[in-house]
Amino acid sequence: MRIGVFFGGPSREREISFSGGKTAFEYLDKQLFEPIPVFVDSFGRFIKLEHKYMYSGQIRDFFPSPEWQKDGFTAYIDSFPELATEPIPAHIGTELSPANFKEHFDFVFLAMHGPGCEDGAIQGLLEWYQIPYSGPGMMGSAVGIDKVLQNEMIALVNGQQKKSWTLRYSQWIPEEYPLLFQVLKKHLGLPLVIKAPHQGSSIGVAIVKEDSLESFIAAVNQCFFQIELTAENWKGFDAEGKRIFAQKIANLDEGIGYPVVIQGQSIFKPQELIIALDAHFKNSNELLILSSSNAEDQVLIEEFVEGQEFSCGCIQFENGKPLALPPSEVIKMVDVFDFNAKYKPGASRKRIPVDTTLDKNREIQQVITQVFEGLGINVCVRIDGFLTPEGTILLHDPNTIPGMSPTSFIFKQMAEIGLNVTQALTYLIRQSIRERIRTGKNTWQLRALLESLDKRIVQETASQRPLKGILFEENDMQYAFAKSQYGQMNAVGEYTPVPVLLAADGNYYLLPNPFFFKESIVDVMMLLHEERHPLLVETSLRAKSTTDFYAGEVNYAVKRYSALEEIPGVTEWVKA
Repeated sequence: MRIGVFFGGPSREREISFSGGKTAFEYLDKQLFEPIPVFVDSFGRFIKLEHKYMYSGQIRDFFPSPEWQKDGFTAYIDSFPELATEPIPAHIGTELSPANFKEHFDFVFLAMHGPGCEDGAIQGLLEWYQIPYSGPGMMGSAVGIDKVLQNEMIALVNGQQKKSWTLRYSQWIPEEYPLLFQVLKKHLGLPLVIKAPHQGSSIGVAIVKEDSLESFIAAVNQCFFQIELTAENWKGFDAEGKRIFAQKIANLDEGIGYPVVIQGQSIFKPQELIIALDAHFKNSNELLILSSSNAEDQVLIEEFVEGQEFSCGCIQFENGKPLALPPSEVIKMVDVFDFNAKYKPGASRKRIPVDTTLDKNREIQQVITQVFEGLGINVCVRIDGFLTPEGTILLHDPNTIPGMSPTSFIFKQMAEIGLNVTQALTYLIRQSIRERIRTGKNTWQLRALLESLDKRIVQETASQRPLKGILFEENDMQYAFAKSQYGQMNAVGEYTPVPVLLAADGNYYLLPNPFFFKESIVDVMMLLHEERHPLLVETSLRAKSTTDFYAGEVNYAVKRYSALEEIPGVTEWVKA
């Protein structure tokens, strides 16, 4: 089956999308699927990408072409509107028309995030052209992109109570900042959590902890994606400081992105911004508002919730009923869990399940499935939440296209029911076809596609591949090597990987699948001699029919050997 792997798009999360696209491209089961990378640029063009660019560090490394990156700045294609009507350079790839998608792929795997990508827009386009796609349908996607609507609907489903306030841009008036801050402190208290309602990946999140009007103003502006710039601040920059300021705006993990709108005028390039700001502040000391062309029109302001933060995935059985995966607790090492904290090493740690009672973990799973069904979501979702010291569970932010790096929450949690990344991707494709059939569009063709895929999955699950051992020692470098080898072997499908740890005690430990989704070798060693948590046991038993279909019989036990030769069936080894 030809799988168009869609990534990129117009949103601020395009680099996270690129990471997810790489995962699908590299880890899809090559015995079942042919991955075809499709880069979607900010102008909405679909580009069948040359494969070599999938190994680039970031999108700006190949698009727009380096010769367009002038004046020492690196910017996205948004800064070059003149390229919108230019043909795609042949060395980059081939532009595709949606009307011709069927000539190139049979199914679209969506690794796209944010507005236009996760809100039903791309889903609706694909349904119009009768192309099955991964993830929830249009209704679940539309709900999943709007944090204001999510709060209201979750409250309708499970009755949870969380104080919040929606601030419209028309209400954000400088003369009224102090009064607004006082009102919010009175009704919501401090700290205040400020959110951009239509962003994911923790973009546009700020926490106001101190009783500081200045901090409050900065936080709200951040979530409206605008900057208040004074003459004093701009004139305080030297030439290099101005260049740094203009470049930061282009960096979507820390800036508002180009084009920037100033007094109704759109500024597309960093150098143009410097010139415009120099000209303005040469003759005026008037405060300037720099706003993203894709600024939010409202921000969500919530009370701060104390408690253990968790994230819980939910998938489906064949019959459409939900299965909540084991929840992961997020242990933060920073004050604000924003974009950088979420994706930079060392900002957080994760453990499965949440460090609470078995019954409370079960309750988390129960409310997750309740919201999954109540919000009309299907296939897969990741829902975040808090467990308060009083034992109350508060949910927020259903994520209908969860992050798709190999170490993302959804893959860690699916590993606990016995599925590796490759098998999890196969599940997402297969269950998505099943859910597209339920819409009553192109029904018999999709049924035939599903039947063909099911036959291949059954054959693959039953096949006896030769065993290849992966031997590594008790350090993070070798553990990372082993994880990489494990994932690659599963994707290629020529061998069954047998990962073996040579521990400091001199014994050899054959490790089960979940051990290859931990953050460090320390996490592995902590679990090596522990009993498996009862929530993990019962969740994997509940999921057994699904796991058996995609992975066959799964063993969750660690096996210890005193010599390498004792491990049965392995005749070939890869050593770290």
